[in-house]
Amino acid sequence: MNHLVYKHRIKSQHIVHNFVFIPIILIGVLSFLLGLTWFFHPEPWILDRHPNEALIKTSFTALFNHSINEYLPEYLKVIYKFLGLWLITIGGLIFSYLYITRLGTQASRNYIYVVLLTTLLGVYYLIFNFLPTSPLKPILYILTLLFLCSFCFSIFLNE
Repeated sequence: MNHLVYKHRIKSQHIVHNFVFIPIILIGVLSFLLGLTWFFHPEPWILDRHPNEALIKTSFTALFNHSINEYLPEYLKVIYKFLGLWLITIGGLIFSYLYITRLGTQASRNYIYVVLLTTLLGVYYLIFNFLPTSPLKPILYILTLLFLCSFCFSIFLNE
């Protein structure tokens, strides 16, 4: 009988570990997919046009019509491609970290949580202070929910 209890305990720890591991994988996948979107979109500033236009207090059409801004679309493409590349890299780093550590130790979980929490807080600051009408808010909420799910289940995970 004692042997069956031991098997159940290991199985439940495996399930708890999945609830710690899988949300972080999904954060990496979302980062990677967002990066691909911004990197390959021909006019990436259109993806969040309204909050950007509210921030600069003019439309992109009016902005691009001035002769001094002739090369501004190319500059914006480079900036958004850099943002996309950064997000692709972050997603790749999350995948690599998870592959190597499997989040098997408390230290590995704490390190990824500190990095993700710092990043999420920074993104919250930027969005709510500069782009309050951003269509990326739901994605930010999903990322936060995934982070909290992983963090809360890690409390129940035994070493």
